[in-house]
Amino acid sequence: MLNNFFHKLRKTLFLEKIDRQLQVQSQIQIENYLNENLYKNSKYQSNRYLNKYEFQAFSQSGEDGIIEEIFRRIGTTNRYFVEFGVEDGTETNSTYLLHREWEGLWIDGSKENKAAIEQSFANLVKTGKLKMIQCIVTAENIESLFKQASVPTEFDLLSIDIDGNDYYVWKAITNYNPKVVIMEYNAIFRPGTDFIVTYNPERMWDKTSYFGASLESYCKLAEEKGYKLVACNYIGSNAFFVREDLADKYFEGPFTAANFYEPPRYFLYTKSSHPRKIAL
Repeated sequence: MLNNFFHKLRKTLFLEKIDRQLQVQSQIQIENYLNENLYKNSKYQSNRYLNKYEFQAFSQSGEDGIIEEIFRRIGTTNRYFVEFGVEDGTETNSTYLLHREWEGLWIDGSKENKAAIEQSFANLVKTGKLKMIQCIVTAENIESLFKQASVPTEFDLLSIDIDGNDYYVWKAITNYNPKVVIMEYNAIFRPGTDFIVTYNPERMWDKTSYFGASLESYCKLAEEKGYKLVACNYIGSNAFFVREDLADKYFEGPFTAANFYEPPRYFLYTKSSHPRKIAL
């Protein structure tokens, strides 16, 4: 009843109309910023940088475009992905791939998110093209979850975004060999700075800057695991690593944090056009 009152009050005061106008203005400002600072920036015209390919379908920002360009260059093996930390599936690095006839595994710790996914992606879940496991991912259980879902040893894309123990989970994956790995990095730490949160299997993000690891630390782990950094998205949230045999052949270095680092531009987070809805 109270909610109805506030809704009517907002409508009477034209606050909803003002909100829509502010959203439009914000979107225009963001598009102008990207046009001037990314798409017209001479730095990003080089084939060394993948940012000029960025676009957003279901990803948080430009990840969909970077993923598409990476696989345009290196090709696919089985069009199989694994992603965890997917929430309800409307904003992930792999939802767009499902529209392009990929298949894979999602893992999320929320029962509500699992139920939402099983409803929105009912046909894909029924046919087995999308598998969903509801579980808190840890370094100790990650490979057993892969085994439970019959994940291929060789697959195309791994995306990790759990706002905490990401570094340790990737390190623990030793028996699987994805071609591309996407890691959310902590962009407040500039190149040359090592930072990794202390491991705690029960860790949940506390909405602060204490999460994950720096790009520098991920690059060192990637080198140990046989991967090279080939891009960071312009918003400064995700780093893209490619197996070194493919990186050397299809991308330009130097494959360093100093070369590809992007600072945090979280003010660019936006979802343009209609609200996302899935029915697959």
